[in-house]
Amino acid sequence: MIVLIPAYQPDQRLVELCRSLGHYRIVVVDDGSGSAYTAVFNAARAAGADVLTLDHNRGKGFALKTGFAHIAARHPGQDVVCADSDGQHRPDDIAAVAGRVAVTEAAMVLGVRRFTGTVPARSRFGNTVTRGLFRLVTGRSVSDTQTGLRGYPSWVLKWLGDTPGDRFEYELRLLLRAAREDLAIEELEIATVYLDGNRSSHFRPLQDSVRIYRPLLGSVFAFAGSSLLAFAVDAALLAVLVTASGHLIASAIAARLVSATLNYTVNRRTVFGPVAPHRKAAPRYAALALLSLAANVALLRALAGLSGSLPVAKLVTEVSLFTAGFVIQRAFVFSRNRVRTAIAPRPMAGTGLPSG
Repeated sequence: MIVLIPAYQPDQRLVELCRSLGHYRIVVVDDGSGSAYTAVFNAARAAGADVLTLDHNRGKGFALKTGFAHIAARHPGQDVVCADSDGQHRPDDIAAVAGRVAVTEAAMVLGVRRFTGTVPARSRFGNTVTRGLFRLVTGRSVSDTQTGLRGYPSWVLKWLGDTPGDRFEYELRLLLRAAREDLAIEELEIATVYLDGNRSSHFRPLQDSVRIYRPLLGSVFAFAGSSLLAFAVDAALLAVLVTASGHLIASAIAARLVSATLNYTVNRRTVFGPVAPHRKAAPRYAALALLSLAANVALLRALAGLSGSLPVAKLVTEVSLFTAGFVIQRAFVFSRNRVRTAIAPRPMAGTGLPSG
């Protein structure tokens, strides 16, 4: 078992963590911290860590992948536990995750916080929003999408290196890819520790939030694009067919069949990833299309009566049906039987091993 610690401009807490983990092989990746931090990394070496140094700051994701590549090349067959350098992961919790990785068949073990006690508002809000969006997009529940304490068995190291992302978004991309590929994820509860209001964090609220939410919302944007494309094809084809034939109803039906087939194909191939076979997905999609049409009429009529405004009723109706359509297509129309996130047994105090 190897403990991998990416570090950017760390303080003495990195050295203390390395000393407390002396019974593990430790790999620290200096993410271009600069010469001012040479003494800290030298102290980490003296504490037993192997230190890899990047010539300039490349981001947490790049540092992690550098570590994974080094471990795969120099220590093949070794499992890995990733921990942060700022003292927010206790040695006992790192040991507990390491112990679980050694016995589970899951692709990753997450050390998840319950956000009890004093938690910075930014951290609590960010995790709540990201957790909710992750469940909306993937249909899987992960208690702590932002945790940096994660364990990986040796067989996923190449998979980890192949996953895109160089900065804070990388760890979320791993969760999204695991969900898309139906890989098992386990959770193990750890202590919620924030030191000095999380001042040591190098997270930049604007730039890094954009990086994180872009892959998270990618499927939603793709779904919206697919819907707009189908609408454009439907409208254009309707105009052409009416002009050519003079039959409105027949033209509308033909245009809708073509646009619906296009929407089904795009959603199945590009929006929702690996999906159910056509014999299951196609009838479900057709049933949803009919249900959506009926719901559109009923909801629009009800909301127009309640609000007294047709534009407001139309807006609320379309937003509601768009959201419902995304969730239903992801969870039912195109869904296969999926692996769920598992909760691992809590470790016995002081052992780092599961109880029971």
